[in-house]
This record gives sequence, C-alpha cells and structure tokens, in this order.
Amino acid sequence: MRMRPTLSWTPVEDLPPGTTDLAPVADALSTGGVLVLSGAGISTESGIPDYRGEGGSLSRHTPMTYQDFTGGARARRRYWARSHLGLRTFGRARPNAGHRTVAAFARHGLLSGVITQNVDGLHQSAGSEGVVELHGSLDRVVCLGCGAVSPRRELARRLEEANAGFAPVAAGINPDGDADLTDEQVGDFRVVPCTVCGGILKPDVVFFGEAVPPRRVEHCRELVREATSLLVLGSSLTVMSGLRFVRQAAKAGKPVLIVNLDPTRGDQHAVTRVALPLGTALTAVADQLGIPGPAQT
Repeated sequence: MRMRPTLSWTPVEDLPPGTTDLAPVADALSTGGVLVLSGAGISTESGIPDYRGEGGSLSRHTPMTYQDFTGGARARRRYWARSHLGLRTFGRARPNAGHRTVAAFARHGLLSGVITQNVDGLHQSAGSEGVVELHGSLDRVVCLGCGAVSPRRELARRLEEANAGFAPVAAGINPDGDADLTDEQVGDFRVVPCTVCGGILKPDVVFFGEAVPPRRVEHCRELVREATSLLVLGSSLTVMSGLRFVRQAAKAGKPVLIVNLDPTRGDQHAVTRVALPLGTALTAVADQLGIPGPAQT
C-alpha cells in the first residue's frame, strides 16, 4: 500500500491566537535582512485559491501526487488534461497588492531574499528578483527520461494540436493550476511525449509526495542562516518543505513572524501571527514604513 503524503494538519495543542497588531512585522522590516517565505495564501487575491483556507481546494480536490503521476498513463492523462485547461485561467492571474508590496520591500533594501512555495510566478511578475521557487514553476516542463527542460508554452502548443477542440468547462481552478474536470470531460485526451527521447513529460514542479531537490533545500537553509528574521506570508506550513525553515530560524533564535488568517503548524515557533488578509496587512505595513503604495502591474 502506498503511503499518502500529508495534506492536512489538525492542531494537537492550544496555539497562540492571531492578532491584528502589525507593529512587530513593521519593526522587523525596519531593521532589514528579513527573509520572506510565501505560500498559496498570498495568491488568493489574484484569483488562485489556496489549499487549506476557508473554501480551499482540498475540500473538493486531491492534488496529484508524484507516486500517482509516475504510476500510470491514466493518471498522467487526467493530470495533463486538467492542467492544460487550468493553465488558460492560471496564466491570466496577475500580481496583487501582497506580491507588489513584497517587491517594494525588496526595492527599499528591507529583505534578504524571497522563498516561495507557489508555482505561479506572481512574485517575479510583480518585480521581485532572485526568488527561490521551492516547489518549482509551472512555466517549465521536464522529461523524466532524459532530463531535458523545455518551456511550458511549447508543450501547450503541442497539446493544442493533439487535442483540437478540447474546451470543457471546469468546475474550478486549484493552486497547482489543475482544473476540476470529471473523467468524462477528460475523455481520451492525448498526452504528448518528450521531443528529445520520447519519454514522460512532467511539469517542473514538486508534486505532493516528492522531495524538494537537496541543493535547493540547502540554498534555502543558507538564506535562513543569513537572515535576521523570517516572515511567513500566507502559508499553513502543513508540509515539512516550508516548516523546516521556520523550525531552523526559531532554533537559531531568529524571530519568526507569520501573516496568515488561519492558525499554522508553525505558530508555536512564532513571536506573532497576524490574522489579516495579506494585501491589507502588507499595504498597511508599507504605509507605516513610509513606503509608497505599489503600482498596479
């Protein structure tokens, strides 16, 4: 029997309540050297739902796991049909006030770096530079056979040609760009192989149940070591890929600050958790610091 990856988390102890006091966040940023760790919650205001918040996609959708994707052609057909359709909507998402404010913080020299668990590229679209994509990016595709990496737009063109007229109406869109489709809607969707070796193509993202590349993890650990504090934005920290950096920072005595509406798995390690929408909270902090409101992108 395959072990399913951890998709949800239930508090087993009383956690500190959330606050609306943004002063600790503003104070941390004013000293500089803050490392941002962002999750799906920062992109909800761009129309991309998160996994675990109110109305999150886990209530209706089980994300594709690495084990399922590599385990059979049927799962891959279902994934690529749903992802191909979802990308049309996903690709229209634009940075929101939260993304733009993070970029503004960086321009004013307040950040030491940005790590994101998201695969949507919205931090970069908002102007953030040197973003570490912990879970990869939907903009790229990798071959599991030869390792060739290619642009997602190239694969999208090939899938369009192989599936002319494929345009079902999806019930929803998910943080991984996957559209909600029934098996009937997926039908006999055709998956195309690698143009180099004929192997299996996979989005260059870390699926649930798949390990983040060790070199990427070590790079993030080094960023934590160099930072003065860690600011978590819109992540429940349910999975270890992000939680480990919170634990590392706390163990090193670096302040951990969290902005997330709901309790997180890292609250016990944080000096504060601000329970406010990301756009509202970050815009207010920027105002406190005298940073002009970020322009629309």
